[in-house]
Amino acid sequence: MSGSLNITSATVDPALLDLPWNLPLDVWPESVIASLPKGISRHLVRFVHLSGYVIAIKETSAELARREYDMLRTLQKLDVPCVEPVAVITNRTTDDGEVLNAVLVTRHLKFSLPYRALYSQTLRPDTATRLVDALAVLLVRLHIIGFFWGDVSLSNTLFRRDAGAFAAYLVDAETGQLYNGLSNGQRENDLEIARVNIAGELLDLAAGGRLDEEADPVEVSNGIVAAYRSLWKELTGSESFSSSERWRINERVERLNNLGFDIEELAIRTDDEGSKVRIQPKVVDAGHHQRRLLRLTGLDAQENQARRLLNDLDSYTATYKKKGVDEEMAAHDWLARVFEPVIRAIPRDLKGRLEPAEIFHQLLDHRWYLSQNENRDVPLAEAVTSYVDSVLRHRRDEATIIDPLTSAITLPTQVVDDEGDWRSKV
Repeated sequence: MSGSLNITSATVDPALLDLPWNLPLDVWPESVIASLPKGISRHLVRFVHLSGYVIAIKETSAELARREYDMLRTLQKLDVPCVEPVAVITNRTTDDGEVLNAVLVTRHLKFSLPYRALYSQTLRPDTATRLVDALAVLLVRLHIIGFFWGDVSLSNTLFRRDAGAFAAYLVDAETGQLYNGLSNGQRENDLEIARVNIAGELLDLAAGGRLDEEADPVEVSNGIVAAYRSLWKELTGSESFSSSERWRINERVERLNNLGFDIEELAIRTDDEGSKVRIQPKVVDAGHHQRRLLRLTGLDAQENQARRLLNDLDSYTATYKKKGVDEEMAAHDWLARVFEPVIRAIPRDLKGRLEPAEIFHQLLDHRWYLSQNENRDVPLAEAVTSYVDSVLRHRRDEATIIDPLTSAITLPTQVVDDEGDWRSKV
């Protein structure tokens, strides 16, 4: 390295010093580059191997790099799904003294994919809709904490599988700003940016023949408006009802919990006559099922995955007559007798195909279909063997994807089914 390199990081990995910071990012040697799918970005981004994991390096100005680094750290503290900031590196120069751009370093989100990598020859309408729905949930979560994104798009988002759906993570916070709260105008501005950007991204796929002919890019992009407003109303809207219908308070709480949100405070008011009750959630926090699963089992999963695992845990508790047992003890028993044996049964060479929680979710689906087709209760061990041989072996590795699909590469030997799952053609 040449010059006095400046690294800003909460926890510095010494291996950062071994990377060729004296070279422009676009000429870094292939020996350090990780071949992973990338979204569209206004800046040059490269993926690099570091200490057994992968980092994303984005060239930008020193001011923007520091600002985005601070913003991502703040969002992490607020428990918002986003990439993890690693470092800001400035004062880069070549061996000849030429000044190079500063970089922002973030940790690659394992098992995540940009939207352009979620297709082979075509992106199916159902998959496109689920991506937009996931982005709508992320946007609502951001707006609840007062974050104005300013550049909402599929390209600035990473997606991870979540029990048949997708979970969205913010990647680019360069244009974002955090306020004490957002006005309706600010929220509508972000929503319009999202609608226009998504339509443009899907039209780009359509122009390249990579969007299913049945999918209407404008209709799909308009879906984020409907999904956002429906969720926003459920989370923040107030409702009135007769004082004799107080059960509706618990019903509202349950609906919010089913959406994956917790209520930290609920405002309840009655009119002067005491005949009408008005309720409104004051503070809403996401991750209800995630937190319950983590508390009971120590498993860290996506929200829908957590809901599915908890359903299996509750079924196990009821089926094996453990209702009188303490909830934590029943969860420990389920973890030791059901979940962990399933994950241990996955061959070592297939463990990187999907996250453990997603594997378990898909196994439950596979077992159900087997039982339906064979008109019998298929044992779990038999279902595991069948799932591994007929499903998991035919998936690509999503922990670290080598030779990925990008906008410039198509692999006709693979297809995406209606559930957005990768399978090999046979």
